Amino acid sequence: MQKITSFTIDHLKLIPGVYVSRVDYAGESPITTFDLRMTSPNDEPVMNTAEMHTIEHLAATFLRNHAEFGDKTIYFGPMGCRTGFYLLLSGKYESRDIIPLMQEMFSFIAAFEGEVPGASAKDCGNYLDMNLLMAKYLAKKYLEEVLTDITDERLIYP
Repeated sequence: MQKITSFTIDHLKLIPGVYVSRVDYAGESPITTFDLRMTSPNDEPVMNTAEMHTIEHLAATFLRNHAEFGDKTIYFGPMGCRTGFYLLLSGKYESRDIIPLMQEMFSFIAAFEGEVPGASAKDCGNYLDMNLLMAKYLAKKYLEEVLTDITDERLIYP
């Protein structure tokens, strides 16, 4: 069986960044999958599920309500290894194309106050597994250390 694309990336050299993981086609329509790598794989602790769950709720809400990208958002969700998230957008993009969107989204998460959207028993299957304070901390860290003044080494897979 052939390895899938994401398993062919050298995770020993991968640093936090925004990467195009792949471009697929639904008919003739391109869908770009982004690897939003927030922690250094196999090098620093992974994120806990509570903060990842909170980031997922906030980011998905932000993206689906975004004036430009709302109707282009296919999916936003966590990586199983808990080192980041996948974002799927309708269209063909390069990593640098979405940096302003990611800066806006992670600023939104870092500054978020109030009830996390969808964090109720009626709306979510595990609504108690949330950590807004840690989600805000991680969003701010990613924004400051990765997204602000981002360099090519954080935009192109090693």
